[in-house]
Amino acid sequence: METFELVGVIALVIWSITTHEVAHAWVANRCGDDTAKQMGRITLNPLPHIDLFLTIIMPVMLIMTLGIGLGGAKPVPVLPWRMRNPRRDMALVAAAGPISNILIAAVLAGILSALVNSGFWASDAMGVTVLGGAIWINLVLAAFNLFPLPPLDGSRVVAYFMRGELLMFWHRIGRIGLFILMGLLLAAPNIIWGFVGPVAFWFAEKFASLFNIVEPLQYSMDKMFGRS
Repeated sequence: METFELVGVIALVIWSITTHEVAHAWVANRCGDDTAKQMGRITLNPLPHIDLFLTIIMPVMLIMTLGIGLGGAKPVPVLPWRMRNPRRDMALVAAAGPISNILIAAVLAGILSALVNSGFWASDAMGVTVLGGAIWINLVLAAFNLFPLPPLDGSRVVAYFMRGELLMFWHRIGRIGLFILMGLLLAAPNIIWGFVGPVAFWFAEKFASLFNIVEPLQYSMDKMFGRS
């Protein structure tokens, strides 16, 4: 990609990750826990959301080992006992992050459609690469966070449907979940991508068809993966 395209994609991805955390904080506040709000986490300023490991160290490690810059932001503090319905509300807070990324992808797809199908942008314009790349990365972020393994959001959604000993076991797994996740990413990445890839591609295909951006989105993905 050209420098402008790379900078544009990175800027939109940072904004998307920030919005993901804001969504967690906003829903938690609506459910009765204002901890994140009191800590200044309901803000689109990315600085309060930066985490040394997830935002900096983890992406660098993955780029060096797997060639992918996947990372995240500082987890939003949530206190279940302050919520009106802790089991349900924790699942809602968890789901809010990935849903925000899917909604961002849909909005960007609408903007891309309007700019390309009106003739304002050519289908190979640099802006197409920027918006298309941001659409794809948002869908990957959503799918990755929905993977049902602590500390990812999907684990809390799955926990809502668990009871008894199974739920207790799941909470114990959560204490070492980050180490398991890193181990899978480094030693058995196909387990993760076997889930993330199909989910992200399914949404990408639906958005491409719905917003009539099949060719622009394909062009953008080819540029991102060095196929053009």
